[in-house]
Amino acid sequence: MARLSVLIADDDPVIRAGLAAILSEAEDIEVIAQATDGREALSLARRHAPDVILLDVRMPGVDGISALPHLVQLAPVLMLTYSQEAEIVREALLLGAGGYLVHGEFTTDELLRAVRGVAVGRPHFTPTAASALLAELRASSHPQRDVSQSTERLNNSVVFGLSSREEEIMDLIASGMNNQQIASACFISEKTVKNHINRIFAKLQSATRSEAIARWLGTARPGVSGHG
Repeated sequence: MARLSVLIADDDPVIRAGLAAILSEAEDIEVIAQATDGREALSLARRHAPDVILLDVRMPGVDGISALPHLVQLAPVLMLTYSQEAEIVREALLLGAGGYLVHGEFTTDELLRAVRGVAVGRPHFTPTAASALLAELRASSHPQRDVSQSTERLNNSVVFGLSSREEEIMDLIASGMNNQQIASACFISEKTVKNHINRIFAKLQSATRSEAIARWLGTARPGVSGHG
């Protein structure tokens, strides 16, 4: 079996060495290059074509966020950093990161699982990153400029009778997340997500995601179905 090739980008030599040691213990993973900043990471990624890139956020020179949109064109990127601010987590995901791990919140096995998962398109988040993302989504999903829409959404929560978990998942659906991303953010299986969505659709009397979003955000006209 071909091994997953990994590029590590972090300005701290101790962290680079530690990550390399952990990953090299796995029979199916190989560390092929190490970079000290975003510029070097981009150069090495072009040269070695890794399967996965582990990327720190804050580095001297070209930082991780600046390099991210270029790196994701070359390989899946897993953010691996001490930075846990909600806006940074959100920006990294918007720029194409396949996952976000905060140092101190994952075990060796969880790191290996995340590397393997991101390589095949399965997102991974540690608790702080997931919580920050959810908080950011809740804060941004209903712009202050449209108070009436936000009020309607709160009313709909009562009208449709969604549970707190169903409300959480409906917010993630409205943010554009797919089932796989929702499962990772909520730490539940995709099958459980599908079960929740089936119940949500039944309560919202919707057949599609776009129709459910329209009803949830209060933009669907009463008695009109089939949006999207």
